[in-house]
Amino acid sequence: MKRSSFFTVPLLLIGIAVVLAATTPVMAQGHMVFNPPVRVSDGPQNPSNPTGILPQQFKAAYGFNRIPNAGQGQTIALVDAFDDPNIASDLAFYANYFHIAPCNFQKVKIGNPTTDTGWGLEISLDVEQACMLAPQANIILVEANSNSDADLFAAVQAAYSQPNNATAVSMSWGGGEDSSELQDDTYMCNILSGNGHPVTFFTSSGDGGHGAQYPAASPCVVAVGGTTLVIAQATPLPNPLQLNYGTENGWRSSGGGVSAFEAQPSWQNPACATWSTTNRCIPDIASVAQNIPVYDTFGFGGWVNVAGTSISSPDWAAFATLVNSMRANNGKDTLSQAAFDLYQVYYSGNYMSDFHDITTGNNGNCGSQCNTGPGYDLVTGIGTYKANVLVNALVADTN
Repeated sequence: MKRSSFFTVPLLLIGIAVVLAATTPVMAQGHMVFNPPVRVSDGPQNPSNPTGILPQQFKAAYGFNRIPNAGQGQTIALVDAFDDPNIASDLAFYANYFHIAPCNFQKVKIGNPTTDTGWGLEISLDVEQACMLAPQANIILVEANSNSDADLFAAVQAAYSQPNNATAVSMSWGGGEDSSELQDDTYMCNILSGNGHPVTFFTSSGDGGHGAQYPAASPCVVAVGGTTLVIAQATPLPNPLQLNYGTENGWRSSGGGVSAFEAQPSWQNPACATWSTTNRCIPDIASVAQNIPVYDTFGFGGWVNVAGTSISSPDWAAFATLVNSMRANNGKDTLSQAAFDLYQVYYSGNYMSDFHDITTGNNGNCGSQCNTGPGYDLVTGIGTYKANVLVNALVADTN
């Protein structure tokens, strides 16, 4: 069984909180559906004020505060299902609240999507995270007509085709694997944008703990797992360029495992050889997946503190947008083999300089496959970015 008009609004920065997706898996038109891995965080919620890791704290933890580029000249697409009618005003509030420069935002509807509050939370999270990290990029929300695989991949195709031409695409959704997924890989393998530039796809590894899901299992995407991050200093930093990382563990619900159907790409061997030398391993990389504020007035009353690998996928896509902008400034094309490049850093002597290796935490009780550890693991991949250092390595790549 197979799984599955532009308008532009200047955005100001605002604080936001994210909540649990309400959509329940259903069969639609003979296709399996996908659902977003976003949930309301445990603990008290305060709709009136953002709580959790705020944008400036996030940037200082991972080194984004030392990257002067803001994504100018590049396009990032966030592909989601259904419609959030409040996203433009919610994003404007978020940007204004956090004093982020107005973001260049467009919403593109594929078909006539109905509204859905669960996906609305996902949309708020995706768009606001992209605005937070790449405020000068062209940020495009592509809303699929439904959450069937046919509709979502039609939206993916629209994201990188004319006139949208995204070169970084985030897909914060997924579902169980089956053999038909191999035909959907064609939407993401060796893709050029409508104006001829290589496209990189990022997708969430899932929020069900140990196990593989699609499209994270595709060898044509960069699969992103989740962590729990504790910043070193909660009070405002005396220097805006000061780093503030703290500690980081593998997130208990982060998806990860070995694909039942997808072949292992060459760049994953020997990183994943402990668990498989033939099948695709998930995830490739990770970022924080807990304690992030999102602003959503469609399904919620304002600020929501959220969790999920839905956070980490758009964050990495925004990072790639910064890389591509800096590459363009140096006369280079966009990244053409981002996953390969990331693993080459892992295999090099610069790994510990460019990545945080996550060595504590687990996503289940299945022994080594569920545990983090030194180097690559099936919870956090090769780890999280030291963004201000890794960016230079990727800008320098010749591909």
